[in-house]
Amino acid sequence: MDPRVAEELAPSTVDEERAEYEAYRARQARALVGMLPREAVRPLYRKALESGLPHSEDDPLGTLAAFCESFLPLPTFDVWRSDRRAYPDAHMEDLGEAAGAPSAAEPVTLEARVLARTQGAWTARLRGFRDEDAWRGFIAFEDGRSGHVHRTALIFREPDAVELRSRFLSFEPATLEAFLRSALP
Repeated sequence: MDPRVAEELAPSTVDEERAEYEAYRARQARALVGMLPREAVRPLYRKALESGLPHSEDDPLGTLAAFCESFLPLPTFDVWRSDRRAYPDAHMEDLGEAAGAPSAAEPVTLEARVLARTQGAWTARLRGFRDEDAWRGFIAFEDGRSGHVHRTALIFREPDAVELRSRFLSFEPATLEAFLRSALP
C-alpha cells in the first residue's frame, strides 16, 4: 500500500444522524408506552386523539407513541448528536436493547472511517443490525469522487453492537484496503 495512504475516523452524514435521532425519539416514546399500566393506555390514547396531532386509525400504537414523543423531555438533535459522539458505546447498548433494533432490511451505520487513497478518499461505513442473539454487519465503501457505494458480504458477527464497532475499529488501514478491493467489481 502507498505510504501516502491515510486513514481516519469519518463523521456520519447529517441525514443518517437525523434518521438515527428520529428512530431514537420513537424508541423512547414506545418504551414509555410499554411502561404504562394497562388502565392508563386508553385514557392516554383518547388524549392523543384529542391533541390535534396527526394520527392513524390503522396504527393506534403509533398514534399513542407519537403523542408520547411530543411531551417527553427528549434532547434536541444537537444535544443528542454531541452525546452520541461522546458516548457511542452507551448509545449502541441502548440501540441493542430496543425492541425496534436495526434489521437486515434496515441496517444502521455504527461507525465510519475515511480511507484516503492515491486515487481519492473513500468512506468505509460499518453497517450493522441485530440478528436474533447476535449483531451482524458489513462494510459499505463510498467513493468520495463518484458517490458510488460498494459493499462487502456479511463479514461480522459479534454478541452486541459495541463489540461489532470495536472489531471494525481494530482493522488496520491495510485491512480496510483489502476489503475495499474485494468489494469492487
